[in-house]
Amino acid sequence: MKSDIKQLAIIGPTASGKSDLAIKIAKNIDAYILSIDSLSIYKEINIVSAKPSKEELTAVKHFGIDVLNPDEYFSVDVFIDIYKEVKELCQKTNKNLIIVGGTSFYLKSLLNGLSTLPIIDAKTIAKVKKDLKNLQACYTLLTEIDPVYMKNISQNDSYRIEKALLIYEASSLSPTEWFKQNPPKPIIKNLDIYNIDITRDILKDRILKRTHKMLDLGLIDEVCYLEQKYTRLPHSMGSIGIVEVLDYLDGKTSKEQMSELISIHTAQLAKRQQTFNRTQFKNITSASLEELEKLLT
Repeated sequence: MKSDIKQLAIIGPTASGKSDLAIKIAKNIDAYILSIDSLSIYKEINIVSAKPSKEELTAVKHFGIDVLNPDEYFSVDVFIDIYKEVKELCQKTNKNLIIVGGTSFYLKSLLNGLSTLPIIDAKTIAKVKKDLKNLQACYTLLTEIDPVYMKNISQNDSYRIEKALLIYEASSLSPTEWFKQNPPKPIIKNLDIYNIDITRDILKDRILKRTHKMLDLGLIDEVCYLEQKYTRLPHSMGSIGIVEVLDYLDGKTSKEQMSELISIHTAQLAKRQQTFNRTQFKNITSASLEELEKLLT
């Protein structure tokens, strides 16, 4: 078994060329690719997520893509479990690993780590499931016990309410106190991170072209299919590209307005991603796509 594999991360705003660069590097250094993208994780959300093509997925083995159904919940815990499995596979097969995608929060979580949860037995799980039938009462209880932790949790967020309640019932501690006593430990200690630096004008043009390409590939049909199969309730159905198409289907906007809004909202997302990448990582190498390609291939 190879104990020490080479790992690196490529981040950057949406439509900056991360996926293409990762595939070129992966072929060059014999690596697998782990996607950190909050939409590509879902099966059947293909066009709106700008998922790599079947040919690209075949050329280099990808992970973190097509893992969950669109109505299944995805959190950073799930991603970290995927990372651990992929790393173990890389060690067994003598492969390196490239982490790539636009959801840099997941990468940050790998570097910072997550707190462990208390041991939760079947009896506790059964009690919490029963209590959750009255979600509002659970929310009220947790808010009284731990107002600091609950202030950023919606009273309709059943997933996070359940998690907080499980921690409290299993440990007899408030979530805030539990996490204070069980601080997170880094999962990756050393990682070379490369950030694609791209000007706003070039990025805006790339986003516009991507939006038109998505529409040409059948974005509207894909959203119709997803809505029919999964309804509008899943968290994934609130993503950029899906929301605007649903508004168009509801007659709230014209096709031209829909296309324009997708581009505008994607550009706003890209700006937030650039700010996050610039401020949340230390010892990061930022350069243009062309410069990073020369550096890494």
